[in-house]
Amino acid sequence: MHHPLSVSRPCALAVSVAIALGAAAPAPAATLAQPATSPPLLLPAPQADFADLSIEELANIQVTSVSRKPERLQDAPASVFVITNEDIRRAGARSLPEALRLAPNLQVAQTSSYGYAISARGLNGSSNSAPNKLLVMIDGRSVYAPLFSGVFWDMQDVMLEDVERIEVISGPGGTMWGVNAVNGVINITTRSAAATAGSLAVLGVGSDGADLAFRQGGKRGDIDWRVYGKTLRRSAGELENGVRVNDAWRQAQIGFRADWARGGDTFSVNGNVLRGRLEQPEPGAIAVSGTDLRLGDIDTESANLTGRWQHALADGGSLSVQAYLDHTRRAVPPTFTESLSIADLQFQHTLPLQGAHSLVWGANYRHSWDRVTNSEVIAFLPAREQQAWASLFAQDEIALRPDLSLTLGARVERNDYTGNELLPTARLSWRLDPHHALWTAVSRTVRAPTRLDVDAYIPGRPPYLLQGGRAVRAEVAKVFELGYRGQPLPGLSYSATVFHNEYDHLRTQEIDPTFTFLTFGSLMQGRATGIEMWGSYQLNRAWRLSGGFTALHERLRLKAGSNDAAGPGTAGKDPEHTLQLRSNYTFDERRELEVAVRKVAALENPGVPGYWALDARFGLRLRPNLELSVVGQNLNGSHGEYGPVATRLELERRVGVKLVWTH
Repeated sequence: MHHPLSVSRPCALAVSVAIALGAAAPAPAATLAQPATSPPLLLPAPQADFADLSIEELANIQVTSVSRKPERLQDAPASVFVITNEDIRRAGARSLPEALRLAPNLQVAQTSSYGYAISARGLNGSSNSAPNKLLVMIDGRSVYAPLFSGVFWDMQDVMLEDVERIEVISGPGGTMWGVNAVNGVINITTRSAAATAGSLAVLGVGSDGADLAFRQGGKRGDIDWRVYGKTLRRSAGELENGVRVNDAWRQAQIGFRADWARGGDTFSVNGNVLRGRLEQPEPGAIAVSGTDLRLGDIDTESANLTGRWQHALADGGSLSVQAYLDHTRRAVPPTFTESLSIADLQFQHTLPLQGAHSLVWGANYRHSWDRVTNSEVIAFLPAREQQAWASLFAQDEIALRPDLSLTLGARVERNDYTGNELLPTARLSWRLDPHHALWTAVSRTVRAPTRLDVDAYIPGRPPYLLQGGRAVRAEVAKVFELGYRGQPLPGLSYSATVFHNEYDHLRTQEIDPTFTFLTFGSLMQGRATGIEMWGSYQLNRAWRLSGGFTALHERLRLKAGSNDAAGPGTAGKDPEHTLQLRSNYTFDERRELEVAVRKVAALENPGVPGYWALDARFGLRLRPNLELSVVGQNLNGSHGEYGPVATRLELERRVGVKLVWTH
């Protein structure tokens, strides 16, 4: 997707720059009582048929990713929404960003056929950067890009039929997951190989493209395995005035997974290879006023391999080790090409109960090799860079009494730009009774600087208009939360969280005192206050209703010494409120209908009108192993979601048909 990096030349010459840094971002939807994703260092639990569980039963499911150890979701002291495999299927989602629209605690805005701006609790981009305060993991592998701390969403593709669940934590997660988990954590876990035995084929055809996928799973000795492959094509979209947008997209991906157990040891290995080609819509990766760049197609490649081992200790504790290798290449002509390799190693030790204490601790080390091919338009200096991140964390849950627990935790993480960063948290959970719980939390988290913050120079050779940001500091958030989740009536559950964020050292774009060039600084602060709530009501065995609402009040201000007039306008990239309602009705064992309505308030900077969107899916099981579904999106008409009107994609009405065959 295309996010603005604006540069205004001192005095009279104006230059605007946009760097394409995110490609670049159910029925019924799960609420407080649905299971959360397993942590990266733990193998997924056996697949449960969540769709058949009552709301009361869902509340008792053990979750692990909030505290990296099992606990009832009802007792988890965090704002958590879970999207299950069944939710994704019933909603007819075709990609991870489409699936993430099911989470009411996320803001998902589409900018092109493959580009998205996704955030939680605000800061969905700024005047000079893409969204960069949301940590995303797939099977324990962090997919944020060290180039800018955001996510290239086109390169984060999975076989949605193999997703076990997606846990969305809104709010800070730095203690458990490290820097950049500022406003939220998205944790995606795929099913174990044992849960995907047999054959599966998927064919989807719609008014904007087609999808084809297969999967084959089996067992050899004590090893469960699966392989898969998928390909997609998306046609180009249009602007509001009907002009074609050059954002056609085609991509192919293959992968595998294997799981096995021996005694008290469990093992898992998975890998993926992806290749894609994306048209580059205007204004392109870099747009300089008065300059006509010849935009070429973006080529993407990635390959990754992840291994996990978990050992159950005799005393009830466990040891876990995870390692992964990840390589990506992104060529964005005529501006830059980046080749990035990452090696990551994680260790976790969960101790047995020691009286009132339940302790987990661990360590993480990551190393990256980054090589950028610069151009006449932009340069990252040095062009080749190695970086290392090392961290140590510990968290202790203390049972103060049977209905009251206190969680204290901290992580120390070191990065090459700002040194050691401390990420502490304190959380208190009070179980009023088996059906009602209150929790509160105070946390400090940070976003560490990246190469875009420090090493970016524009144009690609002297004299430079923008000369990096050697004085950039880590962006800091102090977060205060108060939450409630409960089941006041049989079949009814809901969750509500109020939060207040205090931000400091937010990135700014400053005119140098010599008035001859620009540089990045850290001279903005601000606050965000809001509420997020969602709930679900089972009217009868066949019909479930769910809904969610968020409200946000965000204000940013410059600190003394800043001359970045555009900085405070960052708050205008977030809607003041969002609303979604979903209805799922199962007529019988063969037919089901999902209808969903979303409302998003207007954006102020740049101005984007608010919109309503009506989506629907009708599913029909033709045979026990063959399902046909018809999906409609934006059935009430087209709308735009993000960016200036001159280049804003208009999301048209879409209708598609999907066939899923299993054997």
